[in-house]
Amino acid sequence: MIKAAIFDLDGTLMDSEVLWVEAVERYLADRGHAIDSAEALELVYGRSSADIYEDITVRFPELDETVDEMEESLRVYIQELHNGHDMVIEGSVRLLRRLAAEMPVCIVSGSPVEDIQSGLELMDIEGDVKFVLGAEDYSPGKPDPACFLLAAERIGLSPAECIVFEDSEAGVEAAKAAGMYCVALVRPGCPVQNVAAADLVVEDLAHFDLSSIQR
Repeated sequence: MIKAAIFDLDGTLMDSEVLWVEAVERYLADRGHAIDSAEALELVYGRSSADIYEDITVRFPELDETVDEMEESLRVYIQELHNGHDMVIEGSVRLLRRLAAEMPVCIVSGSPVEDIQSGLELMDIEGDVKFVLGAEDYSPGKPDPACFLLAAERIGLSPAECIVFEDSEAGVEAAKAAGMYCVALVRPGCPVQNVAAADLVVEDLAHFDLSSIQR
C-alpha cells in the first residue's frame, strides 16, 4: 500500500525547469560561453543545482563565481523570465492537495531550499507539505536515489510504501533505483525526456487516481 507521496518541483509542480534551461543558456552566453538549447537542456533538466554548478565550472573553469554567487546570478535571469509566465501546473497542485488530505506529502527537488520555499508560497501549499529536501540536503543528486531514500527515512516508511511524481529522466531513474512506484508527468509541448522506466506516464496529474494502483 502507498502511504506517502513525494513530488518533484521543477517541471512537475511548477513550469520552471524550462526557465532554468533558458536562464543557464543566457547566463553562459552573457559571459562569452554560448551553448545551444540542446546542450542547456542536457545540463539542467532533472539535475540538482550543485551538479549543474560543478559541470559548468569544470567545462568553463575561467568563470569565477561560487555556487552561491552563480545561483544568485541565475535568479536574476529567472525573475526576468517569470514575467508573464504562469508558473503553477494546476493539475499537479490539485493532486498534491488531494493526497495531502490522506497521507504525508513532501517535495524532493534539485533546487535550493530557498527556491522551493518560494515555490510553496506561490502555489499556496505550505500547509500541505510535511517537509522539503533541496539540493543542499543530499548528495549525490538525481539520478542517484539518495534523495528519495532520505525522504522515506524522514517519513518513517519503506521505499515501497512511497510514490514519486517526476517529469525528468534523471528523476524517474532515481525513484526506481530507490525502489519506489513512479508516475512520470509528460506534458504536451515540453522537452522530451526518456521516462520509459516509470510505472505510469500521464499528461496531467489531475487525472491520476491512487486507488487504481494500490496493492
